Amino acid sequence: MEIRVLGALGVQVCGASVVPSAPKPRQVLALLALRADQVVPAGVLADELWSGHPPRSARTTVQTYVLQLRDMIDRALGRRDAAGEACGAKDVLVTSAGGYLLNSGAGLVDLQEFDRLAGLGYRAMDGGDFPLAARQLGEALGLWRGPAFADVPLGGQLAIEAKRLEETRLCALDQRIEADLRLGRHRVLLAELTVLVDRYRTHESLHGQYMIALHRSGRRGEALEAYQRLRNTLVRELGMEPSAGLRRLQRSILLANPDRPESDRAAGPADPTPPRTTRLTRVG
Repeated sequence: MEIRVLGALGVQVCGASVVPSAPKPRQVLALLALRADQVVPAGVLADELWSGHPPRSARTTVQTYVLQLRDMIDRALGRRDAAGEACGAKDVLVTSAGGYLLNSGAGLVDLQEFDRLAGLGYRAMDGGDFPLAARQLGEALGLWRGPAFADVPLGGQLAIEAKRLEETRLCALDQRIEADLRLGRHRVLLAELTVLVDRYRTHESLHGQYMIALHRSGRRGEALEAYQRLRNTLVRELGMEPSAGLRRLQRSILLANPDRPESDRAAGPADPTPPRTTRLTRVG
C-alpha cells in the first residue's frame, strides 16, 4: 500500500488508486490515511463529516462509506500475498474496537517518512553536522506535493491536522534554510527566500534569514528595507513590533561596515547570525 497525505490525497492498493470521488467518503479515507495503522473511532469520523453535529443516522452512514471504500479496495486487490493466503478488503480497512484502521502493510506512508527524515535532520543540526542536516531536511521537504489534503473537504478534525502539518513543514523549512546559511549558501537561497517572505508576510524567522542572505550577498540596504517592510506589516496587521531578536539583527546589519570586503564580513564578529528567539518550535 502507498499512502500520501502531504498534498493531494493518494491511497493505492496493488498500484491502483482507491480514493473515491465523492467528498464524504474521501474525508473518511483522508482521516484514516492520516492515522494509518491506528484505530480511528467511528465518533471521530462522524465529527469530521458533520462538524461536530452528526445526525442520528451518523454511525450507519459512516458504515456505508466504509463499505464503499472496501468495495474499491476489493477491486484493487488482484493477487494473494507471499504466503498464498487471500488478502481481502477487511484486512486492509479493519473494523476494530468501535472504529476503523487503515492497515498500511508496512508500505509507504509519506507522513511517517517525513517525520523520520525531519527527525534525522534535527538531530544533525543539534550535532553541528550542517551538510547532513540540509540533506535530510531537504529530502523530507521533497515529500510535500502541495498543502496537506489539498483536494479533500476539511471538517474540524482535518482542518486542525492540516494546520499542524503546515507548522511541521515550516519548522523543517526553517531549519533547512538555517543549515544552508551556516554552509555559506546565502546567494543560492536568495531566490527561494524572496518567494517565501512574500508568501509568509509576518513570519519573522524567514524574514531574518532573508535579511542575512541579503547582507552576506553585499546587499545591506535591501536587508534593512526587508526589515522595515516586515515591521510595517506587523504594526499594521497585528499591532505589534518585531521581536527583540529581529531588532538586534537589524541593528547589527545597520552598524556593519559596508566598506569591508564581503569575505571579511562573512567571517568577522559584526556578521549577523539568525535571531535564535524567532526560531519555530518543532512540532511532530
